[in-house]
Amino acid sequence: MSEFQNIGLIGRKGSSSAASSLRRLMAFLERDGYSVILEKDTASNVVGHKARVSSKDKLGELCDLVIVVGGDGSLLAAARALAKFSVPLLGINRGRLGFLTDITPDEIEQKVGEVLSGKYMAESRFLLDMSVTRDDKPIGKGSALNDVVVHPGEFIRMIEFDLYIDGQFVYKQRSDGLIVSTPTGSTAYALSGGGPIMHPKLDAIAVVPLNPHTLSSRPIVVEGSSEFKLIIGEQNSEHSYVTCDGHNQVITEPGDVIRIHKKPHRLTLIHPIDHNFYETCRSKLNWQRS
Repeated sequence: MSEFQNIGLIGRKGSSSAASSLRRLMAFLERDGYSVILEKDTASNVVGHKARVSSKDKLGELCDLVIVVGGDGSLLAAARALAKFSVPLLGINRGRLGFLTDITPDEIEQKVGEVLSGKYMAESRFLLDMSVTRDDKPIGKGSALNDVVVHPGEFIRMIEFDLYIDGQFVYKQRSDGLIVSTPTGSTAYALSGGGPIMHPKLDAIAVVPLNPHTLSSRPIVVEGSSEFKLIIGEQNSEHSYVTCDGHNQVITEPGDVIRIHKKPHRLTLIHPIDHNFYETCRSKLNWQRS
């Protein structure tokens, strides 16, 4: 008997292609006797289904496995919501790049069937927690699987901030912002900002400046256990923003303190048995093949 019996499904909102793959996936799972539970927003996109429906939080309590049908953004959102429940995630790609959702729609039955029969790879990925305080009072928080980004928001102008790592002063910087990235996020926004590609198994965090006003400010990689503190400069004339995976936006004021550290809960990401990180890089980033 498969270790996965109660299977939750989350689909990309408003996507007809995701809905089509969900129907195909549900038919396959129900035919083989699995209990299928649809996330409530996903259920509204699948006409005529007869599956159980649950909130996203409840999926974490009810399911042995959650399958996400969509793009990397859909899986990121599921990871932020479900990491605390320790339920593993498997992704079917109905987005664009598909670094995290690595099963293609035409191989649903084959690859999902292999996973359910025990033929899979499991990776442990860590997330980041972010909080913002003003006069020592909390004003916002969030979590991220990819990255926490400080940026100028709607205005195209530099912001100033002080950066501390593990209580030690690193620098005062004027730039378009800063990306604090996990290894998972190193192939996302941090890559576009000139940061390093990190293998997902690394226990490390990359700090990537966004267009710094100095030629000597470069990305740095530090221990995954590091604690970050950013103090928004008093000289900033506009508000700066903090986002987690492009969501959970917090608007800061001069003097606000942003703290970032590793989340205590980790995500288990399931891959087909033939998953290869370097092959993913070759295919998604157009690296040269032999």
